[in-house]
Amino acid sequence: MNVFRLAGDVSHLVAIIILLLKIWRSKSCAGISGKSQVLFALVFTTRYLDLFTVFISPYNTVMKVVFLALSYATVYLIYMRFRKTYDSENDTFRVEFLLVPVIGLSFLENYAFTPLEILWTFSIFLEAVAIMPQLFMITKTGEAESITTHYLFFLGLYRALYIANWVWRYHTEGFFDQIAVVSGVVQTIFYCDFFYLYVTRVLRGKARMSLPMPV
Repeated sequence: MNVFRLAGDVSHLVAIIILLLKIWRSKSCAGISGKSQVLFALVFTTRYLDLFTVFISPYNTVMKVVFLALSYATVYLIYMRFRKTYDSENDTFRVEFLLVPVIGLSFLENYAFTPLEILWTFSIFLEAVAIMPQLFMITKTGEAESITTHYLFFLGLYRALYIANWVWRYHTEGFFDQIAVVSGVVQTIFYCDFFYLYVTRVLRGKARMSLPMPV
């Protein structure tokens, strides 16, 4: 495993832990899109169906279990434990607009027309767009708490580091996964404007990040 892959996994894990701690300590999930978290839980579920049938390494198995557990814990906190604080009025992104094309692409573009392979492809495509309900929610409300933006930053950093990982593997191993690379690039693009706002506003000490209003 190269340093970019490891750093990407750590960034991904840090992002989820930041979100969980934010919810648990504040006892509130205000500003957090429950729809995005459900989509991420679906991503991990469909991707790791081989958990008990394919063994790659202890690290790989542990990370699969951790990501599954943390994703479902987040969904539980939002929709069960602290459901009274969930801002459903602003979490209104139509997820069917994501699921329908992703399902279609999964059947059209895959490496093998088998259930597990189609579901793996579905998870890759879905991960690329799963953050959209959260970004839509921030755009709709016009601002986000800095802790939520930290979560988004580390999530975007994870994707950027994975692009570096793919470049490294291509040059050292000749490995190239077209589906994963294209989806990862698309997902990273979604974060570009957010990265700029994060650096220019959050890192300069503002407790909340306000988005520029359209003229």
